[in-house]
Amino acid sequence: MKITLVVDGTERTLTVEPGATLLEALRAAGYKGVKDGCAAGDCGACAVLVDGRAVAACFVYAARADGCEVTTVAGLADEHGLHPLQQAFLDAGAVQCGFCIPGMLAVAGELLARDPDPSRGEVAAALAGNLCRCTGYVKQLEAVEAAARMLAKRATAEAGRG
Repeated sequence: MKITLVVDGTERTLTVEPGATLLEALRAAGYKGVKDGCAAGDCGACAVLVDGRAVAACFVYAARADGCEVTTVAGLADEHGLHPLQQAFLDAGAVQCGFCIPGMLAVAGELLARDPDPSRGEVAAALAGNLCRCTGYVKQLEAVEAAARMLAKRATAEAGRG
């Protein structure tokens, strides 16, 4: 069957098997930033944004995403370069092996889109479904907080120009 998605800003028509997950469809189409961690919805490594909401791509049938906008870690960057979340994760040393980071960035991106100034507890709660075996999560929490400050600064600068 064929489905059409807008992936990272580009319309794509994908041929998928009935019952295929969004994770399987994206990886088969070359989107390797979507990680296959557990295929059971437990680790968060496969999280992507579907119409702005973070979802476990291993739990979404590809056919259900037909017509949706999907953002992977590669699609977070914009005309300014890396998304502030991506930059903050690099700056904070929050990226070690990198396997869990794409999913964390998707979840953190949804959080900051709906709450531009989350508390540490809100950040921790948002990232609770993303397992990382390399760190103690502190650097990731600090990175999301730093990204929130970067986004606020960018919004203030853009408001001053408008």
